[in-house]
Amino acid sequence: MLDALKSFIAELTGEAERPKPYESADYQLAAAALLVHIASIDGEFDDDEKARIQTLVEARFGLASDTARALIQDAWESEREAVDLYRFTSVLKRRLDEDSRRQVVGMLWDMAHADGSVHEFEENVVWRVAELLGVSTRDRVELRREVREALENPPPNDGGPWERPKE
Repeated sequence: MLDALKSFIAELTGEAERPKPYESADYQLAAAALLVHIASIDGEFDDDEKARIQTLVEARFGLASDTARALIQDAWESEREAVDLYRFTSVLKRRLDEDSRRQVVGMLWDMAHADGSVHEFEENVVWRVAELLGVSTRDRVELRREVREALENPPPNDGGPWERPKE
């Protein structure tokens, strides 16, 4: 709370801090901050959720592990300082097309399922974010179903590039 007040006063007086490497207009930071928010909204942030957010950020944004970790750390700080979701959704709505905004909602559902169950607070956040991003109720519900089905029926393990062959 004190940090938010300091930030507000600094903005009013023109003494605001210089932006971080990931500026507030960066859609990757905005999306990562929403993932952090949804991962921690139920009061728990376990190892499965930490691993999932790392995987999502690396895969969806094509980032190296260290870069993804730095982005997630910056997202934690941004999310902690934010007073509402609009700070992030406004960036995403401005920078992303409709399909990309749908993908963000899909990522949020994926993150919400990371600990094995979706908490009502997580459902509420996804609903609010989808509304702010202009993603329809139908699309939001369909994305949830797709994520749930993908988690319940993972593709068969065909010994792809990330599995070591059995000896």
